Amino acid sequence: MDNPMAVILVIVAIFLLIVIIRSFRIVPQAHVFVVERLGKFNAEWQTGVHVLIPFIDRIAGRVSLKEKVVDFKPQPVITKDNVTMQIDTVVFYQVTDAKQYIYGVERPLAAIENLSATTLRNIIGEMELDATLTSRDVINTKITSILDQATDRWGIKVNRVELKNILPPREIQDAMEKQMKAERERREKILQAEGDKKSQVLVAEGEKESQILRAEAKKQAQILEAEAEKQAMILRADAVREQKILEATGEAQAIELVQQAYADSLVKLNNANPSEKVIQLKSLESFAKAADGKSTKIIIPSEIQGLAGLAAGLKGIASDK
Repeated sequence: MDNPMAVILVIVAIFLLIVIIRSFRIVPQAHVFVVERLGKFNAEWQTGVHVLIPFIDRIAGRVSLKEKVVDFKPQPVITKDNVTMQIDTVVFYQVTDAKQYIYGVERPLAAIENLSATTLRNIIGEMELDATLTSRDVINTKITSILDQATDRWGIKVNRVELKNILPPREIQDAMEKQMKAERERREKILQAEGDKKSQVLVAEGEKESQILRAEAKKQAQILEAEAEKQAMILRADAVREQKILEATGEAQAIELVQQAYADSLVKLNNANPSEKVIQLKSLESFAKAADGKSTKIIIPSEIQGLAGLAAGLKGIASDK
């Protein structure tokens, strides 16, 4: 090492080795390197190993192709009805052209932030407070479309823009809370009234059904009672009719028996061939039976008048004795 020339050679060799080693560059996945040669754009290096010419080539920028999320601070905006509110946005973007991203605009994030703020003010300025609070999807769609068109020449693709927070003034928030409370109370009263109404309707319907059922039951009871009374009357009439029939049948049979007995007696009497005096005696017995009745007038046949005188004479003789 005492030789200065050897030391210089070693230093030069180490320097060249370092330069050669640093000439090899590895581009990671989802990244692009923008390379300049002598101050002019030369190439876009994709994923893999590349050789950089020392002192001639220079990496102007390392660009990530991954989707990025940027949360911008709240921006003051004024609605159409002159209400100032604070709105912060979240932007989802992705670099699609590394060359345009490096050479298209200085400080791309600041450009996107300012562009989103001005676009948001323009959109909100055309809307009233209530529409602003209820139209997040519409606002998100409009901002996304406008930013995507504006950033296209910068090699940036805006995929989505979301309104993270919408903060109206404190007095507006208090008024909105009171309004929401009143609206909830109104809905509660409406629901309670609807419930009472339905309850009363159900009670009335139940009472109506109950009255109908009671009336139907009473009607059925009356019908059954009338049917039972009818059946009882029919049975009583049938019993009376059967009784009368039986009585009439009995009387007819009795009369028939009496007539038959009388006819039989006549037959027997006729068969016995009675004498005149026997016939006259039988006539006298019949007259006695007729005299015992309640009739005030008695017609005496001429055939038995002589017998009557004979009977009277016999009665007088018996009395003298």
